[in-house]
Amino acid sequence: MTAATEPRGRRIILWRHGQTAWNLERRFQGDTDVPLTVTGVSQARRAARLLASLNPDAIIASDLGRAVATADELAAVTGLTVTHDKGLRETYAGDWQGLTHDEIIARHGDQYAAWKRGEPVRRGGGELETEVADRAAPVVLRHAEKLPRDGTLVVASHGGTIRTTIGRLIGLDPFHWEGLGGLSNCCWSILGEGARGWRLLEHNAGTLPEPVLGDDT
Repeated sequence: MTAATEPRGRRIILWRHGQTAWNLERRFQGDTDVPLTVTGVSQARRAARLLASLNPDAIIASDLGRAVATADELAAVTGLTVTHDKGLRETYAGDWQGLTHDEIIARHGDQYAAWKRGEPVRRGGGELETEVADRAAPVVLRHAEKLPRDGTLVVASHGGTIRTTIGRLIGLDPFHWEGLGGLSNCCWSILGEGARGWRLLEHNAGTLPEPVLGDDT
């Protein structure tokens, strides 16, 4: 078998949901169920047309409405059924949820600074980033294992959850997950199956550069 005819291996596309009003307000969403804006629906519809061209074999999504609505746009153009899993929800962040970025710094400045330094922090009394990876990465892997040898899985989820999942799947130490950067609304990252495991092929793809407005910034 030549290199040109070798199966490319499985792919995982981790796709962030479209815009919400809380994204625009820089308000921490966590697992609060905030819907897409009209712009967010349009973003999902546009991205779905692009992702459909990659011929996905399966779609899974967080059960929060913004991820459900995003995944539904891809289901509409591919005919695939979406499987929802609460393990793909965004990080639960307790007292931080519903606060703006400025309010978090004003009320929880020491905790915020420790998190940005890479210390394991339960933001607002919520989940550690490693705990998010503990629940989300196995969901992704379980569905990826069901793919054909060169199949593609699309995962509609949330910025923080996607980053921790990527970090876990490519074997980065949690301290370095911050180095992956965030995802803009309705952008995606692609993992490919390599000889030594999963590797990052694309990150924050899908549009011209846009601001990253989300819980993981």
